[in-house]
Amino acid sequence: MPIAQSDLEARLKAAFPDAEIVVEDLAGDGDHYKAYITDAGFAGMPRVRQHQKVYAALSDLMSGPLHALALETRIP
Repeated sequence: MPIAQSDLEARLKAAFPDAEIVVEDLAGDGDHYKAYITDAGFAGMPRVRQHQKVYAALSDLMSGPLHALALETRIP
């Protein structure tokens, strides 16, 4: 069962409340997304750790409704 783009955005905003977040549905099927997350909280972290934080926030979705998530994390 796919996840709505608005639901994914809401989950990310809850996990990263001060971040600027943009989510794109890559295939139009509700389970292939790309997220752009700009958050000062990523400062000092290597990119791998930034991505791990995002995946941890969505861990329950990654094994179910979210098939693929491409990430681009940034520091403002």
